[in-house]
This record gives sequence, C-alpha cells and structure tokens, in this order.
Amino acid sequence: MVVRDVLKMGDPRLLAHANPVADFASPELAQLIIDMRDTMRALDGAGLAAPQIGVGLQVVIFEVSANPRYPDVGTVPFTVLINPVLTPLSDVIEDGWEGCLSVPGMRGLVPRHVALRYQGYDAAGQPIDRSVSDFHARVVQHEVDHLNGILYPMRIRDLRDFGFTDTLFPGQNLQDD
Repeated sequence: MVVRDVLKMGDPRLLAHANPVADFASPELAQLIIDMRDTMRALDGAGLAAPQIGVGLQVVIFEVSANPRYPDVGTVPFTVLINPVLTPLSDVIEDGWEGCLSVPGMRGLVPRHVALRYQGYDAAGQPIDRSVSDFHARVVQHEVDHLNGILYPMRIRDLRDFGFTDTLFPGQNLQDD
C-alpha cells in the first residue's frame, strides 16, 4: 500500500490544467490509480484527483459508503474517471459545504449543479456515461475541478462562508474530503 503526499493549496501544480490520458494500457496509469485509491482511503477522503498528488493527468477517483462524516448522503460507488466531460442536466444550483484534502482543516459553502451527466473512461479505457444528482454530482464536480486548476475556495461566493472546520462546526468530527 502506497499513500502519496497530497499537495496543499498554494502549490502551483494544483493550479495547472491536467493533460488527457492517451495510453490506458500503461503500467504507470495502473500504478497511479492504485496509489490514488490507497491514498484516498487512508485519508478517509470522498475523492482524489491525480493533480493532488502531483500528477498532471486527467484522472479522478471517488467513493462514499457508510461514512460517518456523511450520514445523510447516499452511497457513491468506487469510480475511476479518466478524461471526464461534465454536462449539467438542469440550471438548478445548490450551495453545499465542502472540504478538501488539499485545503486541510477548512470548509466552504460552494455552489454546484444538482444534477449532471459525466462521461469519460474507466481504468481499462471503457466508456463511462452516468447521470447523477445531489452529493454524487457534487463530488464529481469537486474532483473534476482539480483537473482544471480550480480549488473549491475559488468557487465560494461569500468568504463569510469559508473557515476552519472546528470553528464552523464545533463538536462535530468532520475531516477533509
């Protein structure tokens, strides 16, 4: 099991645009996905993007199941999403609290589309095409933002809705996503 260091906000690599994956059969891609999964799970994250561990490729992973940090959200199956394309399914946008492994100890109220379609490829290069909503849609948007050099604080409309988790939510055991 390899747990990679997660870059923190301020590192210029987090602001770069990631490159599309061209070789789905490469051993480097297979190892990257294993390392990302091990890192995300070891840190109890809901998702992770390759740029967060210093790899400038369009690869994200996400998963949420029986997580006490998200008692009111549905299960999000473990997904490897490569070269993603997101298409909003409506104009409905909802604010929701987000955290990030690259912005440790903080939370912010972030507007996101409630429903969207995501397309791309899995680890074997097979097409993925899903329509999702609510928390699943939020997680996908958050992770794909990383591929475009966007961290969630850049999306916050009012910085009064951004702060340290332990101050915003005293007594709650919330960790970074």
